[in-house]
Amino acid sequence: MIQEISISNLGVISQATLPLGPGLTVVTGETGAGKTMVITALALLLGRRADAGAVRTGAKHALAEAVIHLEHDHPVLEAASHAGAFIDQDEAHSELLLTRSLSAAGRSKATIGGRSAPVGLLAELGQELVAVHGQSDQIRLKEPAAQRDALDRFAGTGFGRTLSRYQRAYRQWRSSSKELTTLKQESRDRVREAENLRLALAEIEAVDPQPGEDESLREMSIKLGNVESLRTAATQARSLIDSEDFENPGISTLIESARGVLAQASGDDAALAGFAERAAELGILASELSSDMSGYLADLDEEGPERLAQIESRRAELSKLVRKYAPSVDEVLAWAESSARRLEELGDDSNRIEELELQVTELEQTVGSLAAELSAARAKAAATLSRRVSDELTALAMPDAKLVIELTELEEPGAFGQDAVNMMLAPHPGAAPRALGKGASGGELSRVMLAIEVVLAAVDPVPTFVFDEVDSGVGGKAAVSIGERLAMLAKHVQVIVVTHLPQVAAYANNHIRVIKSSGKGGAGEAGFTASDVVQLADDERVQELARMLAGQEDSDTARAHAEELLESARQLVAAL
Repeated sequence: MIQEISISNLGVISQATLPLGPGLTVVTGETGAGKTMVITALALLLGRRADAGAVRTGAKHALAEAVIHLEHDHPVLEAASHAGAFIDQDEAHSELLLTRSLSAAGRSKATIGGRSAPVGLLAELGQELVAVHGQSDQIRLKEPAAQRDALDRFAGTGFGRTLSRYQRAYRQWRSSSKELTTLKQESRDRVREAENLRLALAEIEAVDPQPGEDESLREMSIKLGNVESLRTAATQARSLIDSEDFENPGISTLIESARGVLAQASGDDAALAGFAERAAELGILASELSSDMSGYLADLDEEGPERLAQIESRRAELSKLVRKYAPSVDEVLAWAESSARRLEELGDDSNRIEELELQVTELEQTVGSLAAELSAARAKAAATLSRRVSDELTALAMPDAKLVIELTELEEPGAFGQDAVNMMLAPHPGAAPRALGKGASGGELSRVMLAIEVVLAAVDPVPTFVFDEVDSGVGGKAAVSIGERLAMLAKHVQVIVVTHLPQVAAYANNHIRVIKSSGKGGAGEAGFTASDVVQLADDERVQELARMLAGQEDSDTARAHAEELLESARQLVAAL
């Protein structure tokens, strides 16, 4: 329940607080006084789209704030807590503060329980807190989807659970059917793809490339292509190490001579013995180097032109794979690995198609069975809803009108079952029922919507209902009936009504008036228009109803009529 709403710089309202509370609250005022701004403030607080044009002229931003009282276990409180909201609690209720600010530049901010929150979350909470009805909602009631939603809400929580099961099965059925269709349509392409992969993998397997083989063979090719220069260099280097020419001795000979000289003189200084040992180590290293070079030269002699031809042939085989499949041998191997996996997937197509065909058949049966359950439940609910709404229409000064709910089976199941819901109005006996979008006037639509909400409130209530001039196009006895039914609805939930009808306003527990004032600006300044919001006492209510009745709040006749209207409303409310 909304305890109060505060508005700052919204439209013609500079600053106002609307004290609300349980029961029926009506908001009245002259045309243009700013009653619509109350609905605009509520729309902002419910996360609806913000319009920067609603900010009061000259103000930097507008602000709407609501204090909400809820039962301690209300689901909105849990969602708000998850968002980090601060919730004030006492023994009677939990209190949640919602705010929405709108800058003149169009930027919007929301807070829930003192913590910043996405506007989308505000909208999610708002759906659980308030149901707003206005002229646009009457238009929406003409749409089949809105009519189906109203019927499904009336069908109850058990229906909702069945619908959830149906929608899960329906989504799985559609997904599996789509996959099956795709597999069958693409089967030829997939067969061709599999055959191409098999040929490619067979070709790669026949060549049997090894990781890094292309680079290794490239190095060997370069080596064998320059074998004579390599042999010359190795021979010359070995000669410099092992030469025994007296005039040009090799490194081994020179090192051995140095070792001998050091060894002879080591008796005079022990340090020279150490140098002699190191010279001997150099001689060993030189000897090993010479031996390795001899082995290298022997290998060069073995790797002749035949070996080079073999290497070039192998490189040609690898180059063919690289040109066809990937930039390098390593990448060819990686492509082959992934292609083998893909071939395995393609090989499973027949098995997958069989699995999907069985799955689609089972899901189709499940969807059909659940759709039949939904249809039966809707038919039962439609009969009850039609009867109850028709009873309400009788109480709303449409005694001969009947709401007829027609269910038509669709050719194929849809996301909400296999039913098309069509609400029709038969205005009097013998008249053929006509769709609400074609056969109902604005006033009739207002009463049909109110009748539906009164009936739904008993099975699927939200804490607060807001009606924005839903009595438009209604007058006389019908207006009195609407006031009575709103008062009846207010016995169960909080009801806020923006109205221009005194017959409706008379039933209020709480009467709020929006008063417009205007003035002239100073030199060079524009004039101003402002509205104030006041809660009316009993005598002030008489005056306001007199104004609404005759436009003459000081007229004794109008005041007498207003008092009579109030007294009659009190008696009817007491009897409810």
